[in-house]
Amino acid sequence: MSARIPVVFVSHGAPDALLNAPDAVACWQQIGQQVPRPKAILVVSAHWEARRPTASLSGAPPTLHDFAGFAPALQRLYYPAPGAPLLAERAVALMSNAGIAADLHPSRGLDHGAWAPLTAMYPQANVPVTQLSLVQHADAAYHVSLGQALAPLRDEGVLILASGAITHNFAWMTSDGQAPLPQAQQFNDWVAQRLSTHDVPGLLAYRTGSLGHEAHPTEEHFLPLFVALGAAHGDPVMRYQPHFTHGNFSMDAYVWGGATHPA
Repeated sequence: MSARIPVVFVSHGAPDALLNAPDAVACWQQIGQQVPRPKAILVVSAHWEARRPTASLSGAPPTLHDFAGFAPALQRLYYPAPGAPLLAERAVALMSNAGIAADLHPSRGLDHGAWAPLTAMYPQANVPVTQLSLVQHADAAYHVSLGQALAPLRDEGVLILASGAITHNFAWMTSDGQAPLPQAQQFNDWVAQRLSTHDVPGLLAYRTGSLGHEAHPTEEHFLPLFVALGAAHGDPVMRYQPHFTHGNFSMDAYVWGGATHPA
C-alpha cells in the first residue's frame, strides 16, 4: 500500500493564468514538487457539473478549451496526459458504497480548471488523470460527503486535486497590479482562518453572511474546496498565498497532510 497522498485545493483563476499569473504558476510548480508523486490524479473542477457525480472513462482525455476571448496562444496549449479509466470506476464504486449514486462518462476531457494547474504541477503530463464532476443543485455539505467517500483513494496512491476559487465575483474585478479589494481580502482571510482551525461547520455556513454571497454569487467555484475538506479528514493544512489576480481572484491554494513549506 502506498503512503497516504495529500489532498490539494488550488484557485485556478482566469483561463489565462498559465500565461499571466506567474506567482500562481510558481505555487503550483512547488506543490507538484512537494507532494509525493501519485500513481494517478482525480480532479474535481468547478467547470464540470452534472446531475450526479460523474467520472470520465476517457483513456486519452482531450484538452478542453472551454472559454473564448483570450489570447490565441491559450488555444494552442494542450495537456496530453493519459486517462485513468480504472480510477474512474474505482471512484464510482467508492461513492456507491457510501450510498451516493454516481455515473461514468465515456469521453469527458479536461477543462481549464484541471489542465491549467496540472500543466504546472506535472509538466511532463505523464501521470494518469481523470476528472470528476460537481453535482448540480447540491450544497456544500453534500460535497463534503463526496470527498469523504473518495478519501480511501489517498491510501491507494491517488492525488485528489480540487480546483476552484476562494473568491469568484466578476463585479469585483480590477486591473492586475492593483491591491485586492478589501472585501475580497476579508473573505479570503476568513476562509483561511476557518481552515486553519478545522472549522468545517463555519465554512458550511459561509453563505449566512453577506460577504459569502458577494464572494460567490454562484457556488460552483467554492464547492471543490468542500470536496477537498471531506477527503482531507481533518489532516493538518498548509496555506499558499500567491498574489491576487484582477483584484478579485484570490489564488490561494491549500494542501492537507503532506506539504512542508508554503510558497
